[in-house]
Amino acid sequence: MPDPAYRAAPPGALRVEPLGELTAIFDRRSMQTHLVVSPMPEILAALGAGDCDAATLTARLAESFDLGGADDATPIVAERLGELAAMGLVARA
Repeated sequence: MPDPAYRAAPPGALRVEPLGELTAIFDRRSMQTHLVVSPMPEILAALGAGDCDAATLTARLAESFDLGGADDATPIVAERLGELAAMGLVARA
């Protein structure tokens, strides 16, 4: 079974505010605020470039960050995508 693709929230749906090591993400649709740490904001930003699966998203992230081997990071990125989906901040495409 292929990995699911995910999509970012619609433009303007999330307000992202860095707070030192934490980032507050206010979801205007649910009226909930989520406090997250890296790499969640970076994943959301990279997903904004278009719908993709974990492997493609890992490749996007590897363009800007040292992931210590993109193949090794894909399962971690997939897990973080699942967590973001559970919070309602991303959706399966």
